[in-house]
Amino acid sequence: MSKASIIGAYNTAFGAFVKKDKATGLVTDTKTYYDLLIEAGRGAIADAGLEAKDIDAIYVGSCSPGSFINQEHVAPLAAEIDPALRFKPMTRTECACASSSVALYDAIYAVEAGRAKNVLVIGVEKMNLLPTPQMTHVLACCSHWPTEGALGWSFPMLFAQYAKGYQAQYKISNEDLEKMLWTAGALCYKNGAENPLAHNRSGPQSVAEIMALNELDARGKCKNMMIAAPLRLHDCSLVSDGAAAMVITATSNVSNKARASEIAGIGHSVERLAENVRPNMYELMGGKDAAAKAYKEAGIKASDVDLCEVHDCFTINQILSTEALGFAADGRAGHEYLDGRFTRDDKIAVNLSGGLKSKGHPVGATGASMHVLLHKQLIGEPIGVAAKKADIAVAFNVGGSAVTNCVTVLRKL
Repeated sequence: MSKASIIGAYNTAFGAFVKKDKATGLVTDTKTYYDLLIEAGRGAIADAGLEAKDIDAIYVGSCSPGSFINQEHVAPLAAEIDPALRFKPMTRTECACASSSVALYDAIYAVEAGRAKNVLVIGVEKMNLLPTPQMTHVLACCSHWPTEGALGWSFPMLFAQYAKGYQAQYKISNEDLEKMLWTAGALCYKNGAENPLAHNRSGPQSVAEIMALNELDARGKCKNMMIAAPLRLHDCSLVSDGAAAMVITATSNVSNKARASEIAGIGHSVERLAENVRPNMYELMGGKDAAAKAYKEAGIKASDVDLCEVHDCFTINQILSTEALGFAADGRAGHEYLDGRFTRDDKIAVNLSGGLKSKGHPVGATGASMHVLLHKQLIGEPIGVAAKKADIAVAFNVGGSAVTNCVTVLRKL
């Protein structure tokens, strides 16, 4: 069976594309969901050197546009990219923050089945039109509602359970855990400062800078407030708007291998939705299973990987993801971040894009964006920090509270 390859890719800028009038509360959309989807789709097709008529199918990953922008049935919006896409099959996928990774996997299945030659995959989300309480409610709908969302549990609270479990399992002091989390966050801010597409390019780039934000200012306010102990504001990813897209085809169809990367292996593993029925709330069991599947299909080991994008929706998940992918032993990733590992100069570089922490996290677009930016690294066209070595890359995208786990191995052709 022929593998699939990415032959074109595009990432919009990520940010809060709204204008808010504090006096009136009026929110004006400055770059719409529709604008973002069309920009990304057109960009990916052009980058592939194709015309719209060459696209056989479109998969759109989007988490909750019905709640964020009052628009369901979003896949047909791809027809507005170009008139030649009219009457092509278009399908939306939804798996919370992993929506567009699952869109990619469905596109791969279509290529492998021979049903389509060239497939366009788009991930898109518009989150900033809603006030924070409403936005938090929409995201909470991606939890297990009866036992979590309905009881007031937010995603910071759900991932705080993992942080507490990790701390207890490995007997980590409060002080050391804080430094581990802040070190992971600072690394992403430092990388994101060099990503021209990143939502936040001015975050604190050292543990000392983050610690300074924990103090009360002259007005008695804390710039790094506790959100859900032990997670503070700067342990949390951004609320972003944005889109990313790619075109895939069978590797046997690739005409310009210098600008293609092969999807060498995928792992798609789904954990039980409710946290209270899961054992081992100190590791990503579904993530480990997904990584094992992806590595086996690609015929690689963790030590073969040069760079990765991991789902740092919260800094604790960056640490857990690093272990799930096999880049550090269980209970050791936090210590290795403290030791200066996983930087741009390390054997395995983590989140050169700035990750969700700095690049941003428009939930439906995140998976596609991870793949797009890794692809760009592999073909020698990096956006932001360039990898020291870029032959094999891994994307680890998570939906929900570590529920939908998508691990992809990309290989330079």
